[in-house]
Amino acid sequence: MIAVLILFAVFLLISVRQIGSLKLEIWQIMSGGAVLALLGGSISFSDALKAVDYDVIIFLFGMFVCGALFEISGYLSYNQHRIFKKADTCEKMLFLFIFFFGLSSALVMNDTVAVIGVPASVSLSKKYNFPLKILLLALAFSVTIGSVFSPIGNPQNLLIAIKSAMSNPFIVFLKYLFIPTILNLFLLFLIFRAVYSRYFSDLPDMGHYIPEKKKWLYFLSNLTMAIILVGISAKIWFSLKGESFRLTWIAVFASMPALLLSFKQGEIIKKTDWKTLIFFAAMFILMKSVWDSGFFQKIIQNNAFDILSLPFIFILCVILSQFISNVPLIALLLPLFTLKGAGENHFIALAAASTLAGNLSILGAASNVIIIQGAENRKEGTISFWEFFKIGAPLTALNCFIYWLFLR
Repeated sequence: MIAVLILFAVFLLISVRQIGSLKLEIWQIMSGGAVLALLGGSISFSDALKAVDYDVIIFLFGMFVCGALFEISGYLSYNQHRIFKKADTCEKMLFLFIFFFGLSSALVMNDTVAVIGVPASVSLSKKYNFPLKILLLALAFSVTIGSVFSPIGNPQNLLIAIKSAMSNPFIVFLKYLFIPTILNLFLLFLIFRAVYSRYFSDLPDMGHYIPEKKKWLYFLSNLTMAIILVGISAKIWFSLKGESFRLTWIAVFASMPALLLSFKQGEIIKKTDWKTLIFFAAMFILMKSVWDSGFFQKIIQNNAFDILSLPFIFILCVILSQFISNVPLIALLLPLFTLKGAGENHFIALAAASTLAGNLSILGAASNVIIIQGAENRKEGTISFWEFFKIGAPLTALNCFIYWLFLR
């Protein structure tokens, strides 16, 4: 039971993230849990090495490299300017903002978009004389919702796509989740339009500043995006033919222009989110030790509830993700779902519910923390737990209801 006790200690620390005056980051807490599991004999060193899902680690590394290239090349900021220059009111700006960053997260992964979205939010706030706090909230909610319908939109979806053995995850996710995702992004705009209506009266100061783009790196960014789109198409095509094409290959090939041709390898490697990669490796080790304990298997075999019930999936994921974050929760639940013989719709519901949990509170998703820390690091203000929750709670309830209607 040592592994289970360590797990609960990790859950508690992730929820408070502080011991006295010592502030802890999520990756530090998860790494500490993995080390304790190793030292306590809950898992051997050789089994720990086998527990790490290297496909996920490699995929995340590749996408983080792509995100770093997009940032330093000016690719996203320049294309953001091309899109937002058409908005002549704050209302149009916010509508474009929500859909631009929401749909971007489906291709580049929500954590990556969250990193790039903070400086973009700051510039738009100044340009339109619009409260930054509203844009940061809109960014957090939109990247969460937008990432739902893609198997590479967020780390938990990637885990589900790989571990559930879906034959064609891009098609499956689109079939079940694309329409409700668009509806939920539109719902997000309507809620913000109603709650913050007093900020939509003034016309923006449009300005004439055009973001700088570095020609060679910008070309490589276009090439990288093309590789991602071709890779997604190839995955769909090979899956339809019943042939193998690993999701990891998309990220590997897409990262090649940045790593081999950019002449900015040092800066790109420095900007890569190594903390998140360490977090994932540690999480796989800790969750493997917990699974090997048999603790949760016994609970499932003796419980009275139906773990594959759609309402139960949504309630369980939304609540537990606030304490342990959605990625560790999915790592814990996937073997249980497989054991219970879960079908395609159950795994899709698991993806939607665990992702939407990020909209309930700041603790529900890593992308929320990235956005808030990014604003604080730039000394541009912050968002309190309750400021987030008072919008996130009703939004999450409505989001879950819409997805449930499409999945039941």
